[in-house]
Amino acid sequence: MVELKTQLPRIFDSFAKARQDGFLAMKKLKDSGTGVVGQFCTYTPQEIFMAAGLVTVGLCATSDETIPEAEKELPSNLCPLIKSSYGFAITDKCPYMYFSDLVVGETTCDGKVKMYELLGKIKNVHILELPKRQNTPQAKALWREELVRLKERVEKDFHVTITDEMLQEAIRRRNMERKLLKELYELSTMTPPPLTGMRQLQILFGSQFKFNWEEKIREIENAIAGIRQAYDAGERPVPASAPRILVTGCPIGGVTEKVVRVIEEAGGVVVVFENCTGAKQMDRQCREEGDPITNLADHYLQIGCAVMTPDTNRFELLERLCKQFHIDGVVEMTLQACHPYAVEAHSVKLFMQEKNIPYLQLETDYSTADIGQLSTRAGAFVEML
Repeated sequence: MVELKTQLPRIFDSFAKARQDGFLAMKKLKDSGTGVVGQFCTYTPQEIFMAAGLVTVGLCATSDETIPEAEKELPSNLCPLIKSSYGFAITDKCPYMYFSDLVVGETTCDGKVKMYELLGKIKNVHILELPKRQNTPQAKALWREELVRLKERVEKDFHVTITDEMLQEAIRRRNMERKLLKELYELSTMTPPPLTGMRQLQILFGSQFKFNWEEKIREIENAIAGIRQAYDAGERPVPASAPRILVTGCPIGGVTEKVVRVIEEAGGVVVVFENCTGAKQMDRQCREEGDPITNLADHYLQIGCAVMTPDTNRFELLERLCKQFHIDGVVEMTLQACHPYAVEAHSVKLFMQEKNIPYLQLETDYSTADIGQLSTRAGAFVEML
């Protein structure tokens, strides 16, 4: 028991500090000659980069530190994720952006597309043309061609040849990673859950900044085993009476952790994240048999997101998660000026009303000025539950 109590905090700290600690790891990789691809979106297929022997890193910034610099070129009423990401690029304050040999963007929103045009003046940028529909033959054909184009760009820029066998092995590896991360967040289907939402988010968010795949797999496996052992030994970090919350909406991590913090300080517990950081990208496996490019195209195009119309896959996942995790309430985190999620929030609210599940939308940005307001609203919501 003593051993578990001393090891579990280390496990959580390892993932919580992964983004910061990864700066040095990234420099070592660059010094060794490893190519680096920076990406912004869950729709971008990491398997193509993995197959080429490259390291992938997420570039969506989560701090307001560089927004004033970005606003010298971008409108102030733009989404904070876009402004922050661009600000870190032009100020060279993000080592991940600095070390990226190729930056892959996507047409998920108009603001990001126009930002990518500016980013292309200082970085090597490739844009994926993402369809807005998921089940038409035309959309599927377009998306497959986009992945072929990305594969060819990677081969050209990094002087490699990506075979079907390489892609199949990369799919197998990513499936293993998805399976383990899903196993980890599904631990919170237990009542009471064996970890807080903040601890869960630390692992889900931090795992993308661990660049040695074998070590990352071992750390996730150790985290799962450690959490299970502590729970079996009687540790209960969350009261059984805590209302069980599902968080959905815009990408969450970094400064937006404040939403999770105010929910849990009010007495609730976040048991699952539907956002890009969580179930949205971990819930399904990619088919391993057959043509790998087709399999990747089919897999990634089916991710549920507010940029899709109709966005049936997101609602299917939300319904399933609410049942699986015995959800008492849903909190939607919307970033200011994120129009797709802001508009779709009304549909999510109506959907939850039909299921008799209480719903709260919290709109925020990358500052800390609204923490008092968020705390008041989250507190009232949790108390009502």
